[in-house]
Amino acid sequence: MNRELSDEVIVVGAGVVGLTTAVVLAEAGRRVRVWARETGGRTTSAVAGALWWPYRIEPEALAGKWALASLVVYEELADRPEQTGVRLVEGVHGGLRLDTLGPWAARVPGLAETDEGLSARLPLIDMPVHLAWLRERLGRAGGTVEERVVTGLAEVPAPVVVNCTGLGARSLVPDPAVRPVRGQLVVVENPGITTWYTSEDEAEGGASAYFFPQPGGLLLGGTAEEDAWSPEPDPDIAAGIVARCAAVRPEIAGARVLEHRVGLRPYRSAVRLARELRPDGRVLVHNYGHGGAGVTVAWGCAREAAGLVDAGPAA
Repeated sequence: MNRELSDEVIVVGAGVVGLTTAVVLAEAGRRVRVWARETGGRTTSAVAGALWWPYRIEPEALAGKWALASLVVYEELADRPEQTGVRLVEGVHGGLRLDTLGPWAARVPGLAETDEGLSARLPLIDMPVHLAWLRERLGRAGGTVEERVVTGLAEVPAPVVVNCTGLGARSLVPDPAVRPVRGQLVVVENPGITTWYTSEDEAEGGASAYFFPQPGGLLLGGTAEEDAWSPEPDPDIAAGIVARCAAVRPEIAGARVLEHRVGLRPYRSAVRLARELRPDGRVLVHNYGHGGAGVTVAWGCAREAAGLVDAGPAA
């Protein structure tokens, strides 16, 4: 195999994990193409609330490591929020205590217990802007994004294929261990709220209260419905979300609704970050199953996936 061909990598999936992985590989000198059925605003990543926090992701020890590696990157990107979509914003995790978290929490700058819960200044990412910035950065490194329908990973014609298909891995691998955890959001006109908030208490069906101030409005949540596939917003669920958030900040009750969003988080009992050497000598690297924390761990997982791409045949 000639050197030019052996350097080629096709990343399948154009969500935040796929694009970040493609950027890391391209900037390391690989010839990278991203293939995806859906790109930009049509990806699950585009509708994420996108507060940096290891939420609904396993195993916790590895997730903490990947999250901290990503945190360093996001703190740097927050110097250019208009370009990158990343800002550092103050907020509170209501009802949460440090002793309920893993060792990673001790390394989060400024994370402190208060009467309300845990306060911190964390990255909050405007996902449409961030995804566009990742794609532009990939282009500067020589990578491309192509809209393609992939029905099987074996059909992808490259010596190295990186599987970042999220929930799509359920059928493409196939891996039935990947399951949807449905999240519904309501976007309202921001009545002047500048801090984020999350509630640790979850009711039946994963209902909770959280809000994130984004440039396009205040994002209200949320839900975490396991094995729920519907992409359509439920009006009753939306009303419950608004009511729970208004119980924390009453001014939310009268805010004009701008948009309803639904995303299916690709949950797995453990993230699959692994390398396969196929019988024909090609390499397949899996990087999926990040649950509700794809944004949070994107850079840490991308670097590990890139290391697996470069590993020797015995890996």
